[in-house]
Amino acid sequence: MHESAWSKTKQILRHTVAIASLPLVLAACSENADDGQAVPGAGTSRVETELPAIPVMGPEVNVLAFGNSLFAGYGLKDGESYPAKLERALRSKGVNAVIANAGVSGDTTAAGLDRLEFTLDAQETKPDLFILELGGNDLLRGLSPAETRANFVAMLDELKERDIPVLLMGMRAPPNYGPEYQADFDALYGELAREYGAQLIPFWLEDIYEDPTLFQSDRIHPSAEGIEALVASTLDQVENALPVSDNLEPVAAEPTQ
Repeated sequence: MHESAWSKTKQILRHTVAIASLPLVLAACSENADDGQAVPGAGTSRVETELPAIPVMGPEVNVLAFGNSLFAGYGLKDGESYPAKLERALRSKGVNAVIANAGVSGDTTAAGLDRLEFTLDAQETKPDLFILELGGNDLLRGLSPAETRANFVAMLDELKERDIPVLLMGMRAPPNYGPEYQADFDALYGELAREYGAQLIPFWLEDIYEDPTLFQSDRIHPSAEGIEALVASTLDQVENALPVSDNLEPVAAEPTQ
């Protein structure tokens, strides 16, 4: 795409209020990678906030949250990212979940693919669930749905090879890309979930994308209140995607190291 056309596209995506879904459907997008999380490795599996001292049930369930600025916590304080809030919400329900935050601001599916193996190899234990949240930055850059699909396929093949269950966090394309692009992009998450037997949240911003009060001033990234709403709306689906254990003996929660 020529530079002038690309600049115009960014302006449309960021500032057009008339298209209600547009600024918010691209909420994963950020061109500033400064807020990206360091790749979590051995001994760094817990998220950045202390856990509530409440009873939790069963063996520890390790979750790897892999995505872009939506997971990295762009513009938020420590402990306000989606993975951090999700972990606290699960543990408040008695689920012995520990979530590693592998969100990097600005990541496309290609960038995610590039760092996937390294991130997995850095884990002390194999994740019991891999939450895959990418695609928004592909939209911002106008990448073809075919390219996005190919990157997802490569990532899902790697995760299947390692026998790691996946929860896909779906996105939607804005209508200004045209009906063909929109249909192809929107369909890929469901099609890949069926092909790989992955769990799916079809559009995980569904409950907040029309409410500008739940976004930061850039109208792209959720505020702390927006993250709270996202956790509330997706909590049951994430919990249902976790592996089931027959061992339900309660264990004490431990604070973050």
